[in-house]
Amino acid sequence: MSKIKMTVGQAIVKFLNNQYVEFDGIENQFVDGFFTIFGHGMVVGLGQALAENPGHLKVYQGRNEQGMAHAATSYAKQNNRRRIIACTSSIGPGAANMITAALTASINNIPLLLFPSDSFATRQPDPVLQQIEQSYNLNITTNDCYKPVVRYWDRISRPEHVMTALINAMRVLTDVSNTGAVCIALPQDVQGESFEFPDYFFKKRVHHIARRLADSKEIENAVELISRSKYPLFVGGGGVRYSEAGEVLQDICGKFEIPYAETQAGKSSTPSSNPMNLGGVGITGTLSANTAAEKADVVVGIGTRFNDFVTCSKEVFRNPDVKFVTINTSEFDAGKMDAERVVGDAKLNLQAISEKLEQKNYKTSYGKGEIAGIKEEWEKERKSVCDAVYTSENFTPCVPSWTPKIINDYIRDIGGTITESNGVSIVREVIDDDAIVVASAGSLPADLERLWTTDVKDSYNMEYGASCMGYEIAGALGSKLAEPSREVYALVGDGSFLMLNSEIATAVQENAKITVVVFDNAAFGCINNLQMGNGIESLCTEFRYRDDKTGKTDGKYIYTDFAKIGEGYGMKSYTAKTPKELRDALEDAKKQTESCIIDAKVLPKTMAEGYKSWWHIGVASVSKSKKTQESYKGICEKLKKARMY
Repeated sequence: MSKIKMTVGQAIVKFLNNQYVEFDGIENQFVDGFFTIFGHGMVVGLGQALAENPGHLKVYQGRNEQGMAHAATSYAKQNNRRRIIACTSSIGPGAANMITAALTASINNIPLLLFPSDSFATRQPDPVLQQIEQSYNLNITTNDCYKPVVRYWDRISRPEHVMTALINAMRVLTDVSNTGAVCIALPQDVQGESFEFPDYFFKKRVHHIARRLADSKEIENAVELISRSKYPLFVGGGGVRYSEAGEVLQDICGKFEIPYAETQAGKSSTPSSNPMNLGGVGITGTLSANTAAEKADVVVGIGTRFNDFVTCSKEVFRNPDVKFVTINTSEFDAGKMDAERVVGDAKLNLQAISEKLEQKNYKTSYGKGEIAGIKEEWEKERKSVCDAVYTSENFTPCVPSWTPKIINDYIRDIGGTITESNGVSIVREVIDDDAIVVASAGSLPADLERLWTTDVKDSYNMEYGASCMGYEIAGALGSKLAEPSREVYALVGDGSFLMLNSEIATAVQENAKITVVVFDNAAFGCINNLQMGNGIESLCTEFRYRDDKTGKTDGKYIYTDFAKIGEGYGMKSYTAKTPKELRDALEDAKKQTESCIIDAKVLPKTMAEGYKSWWHIGVASVSKSKKTQESYKGICEKLKKARMY
């Protein structure tokens, strides 16, 4: 054994250069590079190592630490968790800014490696710039805030600590059942300290991502339950995507005529056109999927956490005798809904279940053409919603909380006449079939899960575990870095755009063309619907000037020129106030080589409404509003029917 003397920063860079993953016999380097905004906490430590000898690691310049970490998350997702970009920040605000991204990655089980800098391990210069001090515990730093939102946390207080920390980080980052954000806090003095590291620490490591077959008894129990069912429904989540189990899911459902639905994370794992694919299920689900869900006597969840949006707060599965099976690499998630657990890989275990069902000559009780009929009925409705256009003579928005004044005020102050659902359909119609669409939060996820169709694998990148506003543009950058040959579109509401748009600058810098379509309805529109739909007056959810007479923010709508903001970043810009202008802008943007922004002025209250769905929210139990009273009564009635676990 020989030894190599180097700093902690240099050791981190050398180690990451030699990490590989292998899945289904395909091996690739795991870490592509680093996102960073250099600060005094690490510019001369880890930064020195990246400048002197980065190896194959690329260094990307972020503009906001949260944004760059979202971009890294999206990069990992687009690579189906088999390639990552690490992130590093200074202490204090830089470190704190990445916490939201860590939360988002962990909720969605996406590997995200973070190296926030930390205060001095020696404590001698304390308190340094950006350091928080707690008099009751001097060990606490900003980075302790990561502990609730990461899958692994460590602090390198001595140079040799970096060895166990990095090995454990790789264990978690490549663990399909428990991956998420990893935080390794780097005290700024320790980054520059040296140690004689053993050469074997830097050997090439290949992390095998295994496909695990569940225990035979688990498979038998699942098969027994499914084989007794008359109206089963399969629900494909993110685990279908990451296991690349889409073809097997289609095969088993086609063979036994079992309908299946998708979650946001599972969408684009299989073609929308598949006869058994009923689309999204739950609160943002389709009429077809929710119709099948309420009838299902057995629900088979594949790689899904069964969150409240998938289950309509556990109310959409309305068959009183419904049972659940889950196929999941995580034992914790496999136990959701009091299900029969099948703990293991989605693809492998679906194949095993299919073989045994075939041996039993299993058939469902769906009538001839019944599934096709359900799907056909929804397709008519979907097309009707997509084709909804504004005419002043005859127009009724989809959302119950609308008033004519809202529409008239918007047209007067903003001038747009595009409906949101029609805007989504125009984007779908115009862009390339293999283009990647990225979105998160607000009303767009509902419209996209219901109305968006795609037959191209991994073309849908929705962050909806944390529903994190601000992911969209950074996520588009991450997807583009992952797949440079494909067009990438960020569909973003005006509220999300205003929260975080800084990574446009990085996209321009990297010549990574993205097209940002801003759906500007001058509001936090989704929340305004929720607010007004439950009997609360519109309060600080619309973007309006404060009225001098009323003292409230209920004056004229605020016109924001998002096209000009994009121009300031160096994007080619367009403003669209009509469906034709939106279509023309999209067609022209396809021809461009630089990043583009389309400022689409979209009428409020024109998103698709729910289908047989319900969401449990904390409505006031006491109120002067009759509508709020009715909402609370409705929740109480629904809770009587919802499943309780």
